[in-house]
Formats: sequence, structure tokens, C-alpha cells
Amino acid sequence: MNPAFLTHAAHLARRFFGSLGWSSPSREDEAWAAQHLLVAEQKLWFSMSESDRRHAISVARRVSTALGACADRPVLAAALLHDVGKTASGLGTFGRTVATLVSLVDGRWARAWSSSAGVRRRIALYLCHPDIGAGQLAGAGSDPLTVAWAREHHLPEDAWSVPIGVGRALKAADQE
Repeated sequence: MNPAFLTHAAHLARRFFGSLGWSSPSREDEAWAAQHLLVAEQKLWFSMSESDRRHAISVARRVSTALGACADRPVLAAALLHDVGKTASGLGTFGRTVATLVSLVDGRWARAWSSSAGVRRRIALYLCHPDIGAGQLAGAGSDPLTVAWAREHHLPEDAWSVPIGVGRALKAADQE
């Protein structure tokens, strides 16, 4: 079996079980996140589900530790908001799980489904979350690095426009 697939599957399993938690991020974590976000980004942040915010805080704290002083506001905002486009789908944990499983079979049709209605459209929106999130962040006046990471966080390293060290830290933090 492909080692990259196994790593990805393990990451998805951790995210699934982590999303089943019912607790909100702590007030301290929410305040820490808010201090790294522009006012318009904070509105996007609070539109995310509690489980997505918990995950994003974990990612951002790992990035902060890994990069130290190089983890400036746009980098931490990228860590905190890289999945913000998922909000457009309106899917919950189980719907997202179905969308992910469908994409593992063949996700090339996702854009075609975006003009559909109902569940197929919601799955397409979920699978297109990087582009949707980048658009949301651009509309919020986010730094170009923050916008780029939302768009590129599922792309291979050679397709990134963000500095390679920053991208590697963001990617590693997201996959833990």
C-alpha cells in the first residue's frame, strides 16, 4: 500500500474523531487566535465550526512553535484560516466524511457538480474549499500569503507560491 495514502488516511481518521468532540475552543485559545486576525478575518473565523476552530488553533500553535519569530501575523492567519472555505458547503462531520470518501474515488468532477443542486452541490463546494476560502480571504483584505496558503494547502510543494519553509511548517502542522 502507498505510504503517502496511509499517512493521509491516518490524518483523515484523526480529524474525523477529533471533530466528534463537543467542546468549544477555550476562551484563551479564541483570544489568542483573534489577536492574529484582522477584524474581517475574525468574522470568517467565527463562521467556522467549533471543531474546525479547535483544529486550526492546534495548527497555528504548532506553526508558531516551529517557526518562532518567523511566524508573523499573516502566517498565523494562514494557519488559522486555511480551511475557512469549508463553511460554504454547510456540511457537518458526516457529510464531510462522505465528501472526502467520494473524492478519494475520483474528485475530478467536483467543479462540474458545483452547478448542481442539493447534496452534490454541497459536496462540490466542500471539495473546492481551497479556492472558495482564498476568495473569502481576499474579500476580507487578508495578506497575499494568507490567501495563497488557503488556495495552495492541498497542492504539491512545487506548486506553492508561499516561501518553502513557511509552507512546509504549515503543511506539517496541519497533518499532525
